[in-house]
Amino acid sequence: MDIEKLMFELEKKHPGESEYLQAVREVLESIEDVVNENPQFETEGIIDRIIEPDRILTFKVPWVDDSGKVHVNIGYRIQFNNAIGPYKGGLRFHPSVNLSILKFLGFEQIFKNSLTTLPMGGGKGGSDFDPKGKSNAEIMRFCQSFMLELWKLIGPETDIPAGDIGVGGREIGYLYGMYKKLTHKHTGVLTGKGLNWGGSLIRPEATGFGTVYFTEAMLQTQNDSIKGKIVAVSGFGNVAWGAVQKINELGGKVVTLSGPDGYVYDSDGISGEKIDYMLELRASNQDIVKPYSYEFPNAQFHQGKHPWEVKCDVAIPCATQNELNKEDAENLIKNGCICVAEGANMPSTPEAIEVFQENKILYGPGKAVNAGGVATSGLEMSQNTMKLNWPDSEVDERLRHIMSSIHESCVKYGREENGYIDYVKGANIAGFLKIAHSMLDLGVV
Repeated sequence: MDIEKLMFELEKKHPGESEYLQAVREVLESIEDVVNENPQFETEGIIDRIIEPDRILTFKVPWVDDSGKVHVNIGYRIQFNNAIGPYKGGLRFHPSVNLSILKFLGFEQIFKNSLTTLPMGGGKGGSDFDPKGKSNAEIMRFCQSFMLELWKLIGPETDIPAGDIGVGGREIGYLYGMYKKLTHKHTGVLTGKGLNWGGSLIRPEATGFGTVYFTEAMLQTQNDSIKGKIVAVSGFGNVAWGAVQKINELGGKVVTLSGPDGYVYDSDGISGEKIDYMLELRASNQDIVKPYSYEFPNAQFHQGKHPWEVKCDVAIPCATQNELNKEDAENLIKNGCICVAEGANMPSTPEAIEVFQENKILYGPGKAVNAGGVATSGLEMSQNTMKLNWPDSEVDERLRHIMSSIHESCVKYGREENGYIDYVKGANIAGFLKIAHSMLDLGVV
């Protein structure tokens, strides 16, 4: 496999799609040896077929605000690969959404879903619509307009969207309500549903819970645990919320949270009423963390910065892509960090990852570490199919088992001769092999 030639041709076809091209290169570099050892992959064009989405739907989404003014946003759904199951991936509503970001997320989702061992393909979608500052009525009208196009492409055995940044329980409810009206069906076509109408317990916290379970498994390879560890977390959405809860439960201490305005450092630890305040702050739609430092005077706010300059044992980036660069990675190493686990999708730049791996610290990529969210979405699909609701303890135990299995697969394919575990390589190879062999079985379709 000639990676440079592949990337040259891909960039020619998709110029300027930096996030997508970055994600593809990272996977290709990890699986190069496996592809070269299996000539049938090249003969059957597996790589050429897996790096291009099956289809991309782009559509306008007109909606009316509360004053009667008409606005138009762009909507997307990218169905990337369904070799092992129906397309599965979230919807993101955020001003930064564009084709490159959604293609990167959809491409990553293929491997993430494969790692869960559940029968789910990869997809992604969303819009450049910003729910912040909008009324419930405005968000409802937007979601209904969005679903007027999306419903034609999705179904419980075809494509099952979920939530992501900007799409929580409220948005899923409005989207599902319109889907139900259009199809006259009450099916499990969306995950992240409300508990009253088909949702699964612990789904909002699942990505964060799974992130911490994977982190604990990584530390256990060094005969260590999260108990007593100082943990720096970025973001303060659902992933960070779940991670903070589970870290506290396992005996760790979270000392940072962040938002677009900067980060707060709380040496006393973020737990109890501080978590409750974090949820209140998030619900206020301010999208800032500075008020935390007013509420808890011992906390320090650092304007316009990321939390990777603080002293910590474990770093868990839970915000967005490329939020942690080479300088941040070097600061973490200098300050004694021994483990980095990605709660977000591709939050570390390639240069940062290189620093982590050169220093042989534990580093877990997002496609493995944060797979708990989509895994629990898969469990929600199972509950919907069986018309059952499992108790939270059962969902949590199944989630823990799935994360343990993902970790074992990463170790199987990522352990080097010197004992170091390259989790990037392990995750990519484990995810790729299942998809590639499925594609071979199904023929050229």
